[in-house]
Amino acid sequence: MLHIRSVQFAMLLLAGAFLAAPAAAQQQPPVAPPGPYKAVPLTLPKPLADPSFEAFRKQIGDAARKRDRAALGKLVVAQGFFWERQGGDGAIKKNSGIDNLANALGLNNKDGAGWDMLAAYTDDPTASPSPDHKGALCTPGDPEFKGHDLEALMQKTKTEVPDWAFPVSDGVEVRASAQSNAPVSDKLGLYFVRVVPDPSPAAAVASVVRIVMPSGKTGYVSIDMIAPIGNDQLCYVKNAGGWKIGGYVGTGDAQ
Repeated sequence: MLHIRSVQFAMLLLAGAFLAAPAAAQQQPPVAPPGPYKAVPLTLPKPLADPSFEAFRKQIGDAARKRDRAALGKLVVAQGFFWERQGGDGAIKKNSGIDNLANALGLNNKDGAGWDMLAAYTDDPTASPSPDHKGALCTPGDPEFKGHDLEALMQKTKTEVPDWAFPVSDGVEVRASAQSNAPVSDKLGLYFVRVVPDPSPAAAVASVVRIVMPSGKTGYVSIDMIAPIGNDQLCYVKNAGGWKIGGYVGTGDAQ
């Protein structure tokens, strides 16, 4: 099943956020592996316990898999759709909600992944309140953690937000190499882990991510079992008429 968290991580990998270019092309000496660090604990986002929300997600998923724009349009706010992206609100105020959603996800691009992305969002039952839009809930939900602890960790390790990720469940298996049948060398707890490039040929395998654990040991985890900080999110609002798609947080799909 396509999962929105793994899709977003795969996009980051393909964009080169976590993969180093071949050493020959870079012509740079190898970098020493990162050392141990203090773990920053977190609480995973919880599913939204609302049967009406589950039914609504199913409606969106059905419309997305059928690429039924007319059915989807009934599930989006008519006006007031917000699109948070770098540089401000990307939504065009005079446009309908469905038009703005289509622009955000690239639903008009027949060769794009917008419809599949939309379906993947509806497979995630977690949601968290939007800090900037009162009453809006966004999925995938964000983990809870002490922001100042993560900031202190990044300062000490001289890293940035894209260098960190979190396991989507407790006890995620860490393997000794990038192969799926490699021995399990450790298991992750509920804390942030550092993601690092892998200059080896196995780095081309987009199904795994190389990490450094708090102990300083390196290993590999499945891309399905780890999530980046600051996911793109689909946001919902609920009013007298029920649930509606109310906004989107992220850069959006290529138009």
